[in-house]
Amino acid sequence: MNQPLDAFTYRDGELHAGEVPVSEIADTVGTPTFVYSADAIRSAYRRIERAFSPIGAHLHYAVKASSNLHILRLLREQGAGMDVVSCGEMERAWLAGTPMQEIVFAGVGKTEAEQRAALDGRWSPLVDDAERLGGKKIAERGPVGLFNAESESELEVLARVAAELGVVAHSCIRVNPDVDARTHEYTTTGLEENKFGVSWKRVPEIFAAFRDVESIELVGLHVHIGSPVREVEPYQSAVRVLLRLIDTLEEAGHTVSILDLGGGWPMSYTDGESPEIEIFAEALVPLLEERAGNDLKIVLEPGRSILANSGVLLTRVQHVKEGREKTFVICDAGMHTLIRPAFYRAFHFAWPVRVEARHVPPIASEKVDLPDLRPCDIVGPICETGDFLARGRDLPPVERGDLIAVFSAGAYGMSMSSNYNDHGRSAEVMVDGERVTVINERQELASLLETEMAPRELTLG
Repeated sequence: MNQPLDAFTYRDGELHAGEVPVSEIADTVGTPTFVYSADAIRSAYRRIERAFSPIGAHLHYAVKASSNLHILRLLREQGAGMDVVSCGEMERAWLAGTPMQEIVFAGVGKTEAEQRAALDGRWSPLVDDAERLGGKKIAERGPVGLFNAESESELEVLARVAAELGVVAHSCIRVNPDVDARTHEYTTTGLEENKFGVSWKRVPEIFAAFRDVESIELVGLHVHIGSPVREVEPYQSAVRVLLRLIDTLEEAGHTVSILDLGGGWPMSYTDGESPEIEIFAEALVPLLEERAGNDLKIVLEPGRSILANSGVLLTRVQHVKEGREKTFVICDAGMHTLIRPAFYRAFHFAWPVRVEARHVPPIASEKVDLPDLRPCDIVGPICETGDFLARGRDLPPVERGDLIAVFSAGAYGMSMSSNYNDHGRSAEVMVDGERVTVINERQELASLLETEMAPRELTLG
């Protein structure tokens, strides 16, 4: 499933998630609400797994895309490991049932406290709460399976912390291959001017420096050039850089047993926008299959490509305001709910949940060719001009109280939402066949105030 209208379809003019009319979810749970399709999540995961099966790729879901525990458990049931970029994400992955050995800890700014928690459960911030939260005895757990280190400084701290704890940290070095992913400037990560990774030119020197350090073992290379990457060629260029680097390292006597190619795999926010995942696999598998069959483990970190089109955001129209040149459709969801349009100027297809037969959208597109549409901006309640979900869209007539679905919102929707203007975070609902489950209750105002109700004085020095 790679198109916005694959998992959520119109039947008799009403949007459904599987067999369930989403309007019934909104009427019961309220809005804004993120709705996910379990079938779509499973299907997307299996599709990536099949595409890269010739090289036996191990899939580690990028938790940052959507970190709900129930989504993590669903993916864990499919066999996914987890890719995390913070201690909080690591604890979620562990509480969702992921063995520590199947967690990869990435991220450019890991703190010493996070490294300790990742190496020894006794240092977890949840050590006194894990059993109450449904986890096993956290103090007894061992280290994560792999760190993806972003700098020599990080490796130095990691080696010291591991030595103090009496464990060996296994790590890849994140390589900056100086490859342009040709995506949004905020999500390009593989160029020399980006903050991520180590220049490929310095990697042999770093491997040599840590060769005899007993508390850390450098086992492989990691690369992530950006997201979403809609062209095959940047991936091919990055893989070629890393394969040449492996040759250089092995000639120097180092063993490289893991090649983590990161994520960034695309999906379509409009129909046909991006190549299917099979196109990427067909281009990359021939470059890797000889190595993969020779004791080199290939790791992939899909996130958006699994979750984005597996979720929609439901929002209710609060007011319709006629402007001189366009109509403003003012909703209860905004940039605090789904920040991607404001932050990246990202496109999300948006359409009323209930429409006449003549207004059922045939495709998800920036311009839908249907009769009697009018130009609208779909905006939110936040006191910012940048608070919009969609601009300049031709929509069927909508009225106060109508529901609008914002498609492709499963990834980086809830995980990037905020409490700006003191709004509570949205509810989350999972549809699995005919079963509908609230997997995250709507955040009430009282919970926003709790941490401010008991001020305490500090004694400094």
